[in-house]
Amino acid sequence: MANKQQLTKDEMSRALTRRQRKRIIAGDLHPGDVAALRRFVSLTQEEFAERLRISVHTLRNWEQDRVTPDGPGLALLSIAARHPRIIRESRTTAA
Repeated sequence: MANKQQLTKDEMSRALTRRQRKRIIAGDLHPGDVAALRRFVSLTQEEFAERLRISVHTLRNWEQDRVTPDGPGLALLSIAARHPRIIRESRTTAA
């Protein structure tokens, strides 16, 4: 019998459901999806905004459902949902 790893409470609180992830990838955002995605990727607001190359102000508006991402914003969130490891590991370089 295979030894199944148990998720910690922290990991469970950061988990995205398969349905949420598919919705985000498809660009069909529901309230709370942007914040859930950021927690799933395990980044602070500042880190996530930096990796997506958007302002923290924009990210906060998205997370608090004051503004709905469109076009390029939806594309960035779709990439983050599809490839969370790339977003987590990417670093911006100073010019």
